Amino acid sequence: MRYKLSFFSSILACLTLTSLSHANSVYGEHLEGFEYPYPVQYFNFSSQQQNLKMGYMDIQPKSPNGQTVVLLHGKNFCGATWEGTINFLAQKGYRVVAPDQIGFCSSSKPEQYQYSFQQLALNTHALINKLNIKKPILLAHSTGGMLATRYALMYPQETKLLAMVNPIGLEDWKAKGVPYRSVDQWYQRELKLNAETIKAYELKTYYQGEWKPEYDKWVDMLAGLNAGKGHEKVAWNSALIYDMIFTQPVYYEFPNIKVPTVLFIGTADTTAIGSDIAPPEVKQKIGHYNILGKEAVKRIPHSELIEFAKMGHAPQMQNPQMFHEALIKILKKYN
Repeated sequence: MRYKLSFFSSILACLTLTSLSHANSVYGEHLEGFEYPYPVQYFNFSSQQQNLKMGYMDIQPKSPNGQTVVLLHGKNFCGATWEGTINFLAQKGYRVVAPDQIGFCSSSKPEQYQYSFQQLALNTHALINKLNIKKPILLAHSTGGMLATRYALMYPQETKLLAMVNPIGLEDWKAKGVPYRSVDQWYQRELKLNAETIKAYELKTYYQGEWKPEYDKWVDMLAGLNAGKGHEKVAWNSALIYDMIFTQPVYYEFPNIKVPTVLFIGTADTTAIGSDIAPPEVKQKIGHYNILGKEAVKRIPHSELIEFAKMGHAPQMQNPQMFHEALIKILKKYN
C-alpha cells in the first residue's frame, strides 16, 4: 500500500498532468501529492520563534527485536528514498524512524531559519525523545552523515552506533580551494532545477553513467517539489541549507567521536559541494571517495570501513542486496 500526502488541489493537478510525462509531476511545498511508502506523521514543535512541523515515518516491525534505527536522508533525498532499507530492516525486527528534516520534503519550509547541524540535531533529538526511543542506531546518507556526526558528538551517551553511507563532509571543500557561493547565488541556482538537470547531475555524479528505471521516481520527487506551488520557499530553504553544508564542516571533529562508527563507502562516488564552480586544479583534488573513506577511518576512533567497489553515492539504491547484506552483518556485530 502507498500513502499519498493530502493536497487540496491534488485532483486538479492529476487532471492537468495526465498528458505530461512522469518527470513533469508537480507536488506541493510539503511534497503533497507524492506517494510515501508508509504513513507520514508530523512532529509539531517550536523553534526560533516559529511553529514548525517535521514529517516522519515510524515503522513498527511484526516481530520486534527491541532496537530502533533512525534513518537520516541526504540533501537531494527524503525519508522516502530509504524505502528499500526500511522494508529490509523492518523484516529483520527493527523499528525504523525516517524523518524529513526541516527545510526538506514533507517538513516545514520556514521563511527564515538559522540552519546549523546543531539545530537539526536538536530537532531530531526532540523527535526521538517524543517517540520514547532510547539509544537508537543512526544510519545516515550523504548530508545526513554530517548531521549524524553532529548528533553523535552532541549525544554520545544516547547513540548506540553511527553508521554512514557515503557521507559528504569527509573533506573541507573551502579549505581545499572551492570558491564560496553566496546564499543568493545558491537560490538562483536552485530556482533553475528541473528533472533534466537533476537526472544529468545524478547520472554523472551518483551512478557513473548507469541509470536504472527505479531511480526515476526520486528524480520526479525532487523535480516535482521544486516545480510546485511554493517552489520559491523550497529553493530558498535549499540555498540556506547548502550554505550550512559548505560553511559548517564536521571534518575537524572526527577525532572527538566517541560512538562506534561504520562507514559504508561506494568508492566510485565523486560528490563534492561546489565542484561545478571549482577551478580545474581544485576540482581534481576533491570528491575522491576511494581515498576519503580510508582517510576518515584513520581519524575517527573505534571506526571501520566497508567499501563497495564501482558503487557511487547511493550504494543502498544501486545494489540493495549487497548493501543490506553488509548492513545486517554490522548491526548484528554491534547488537
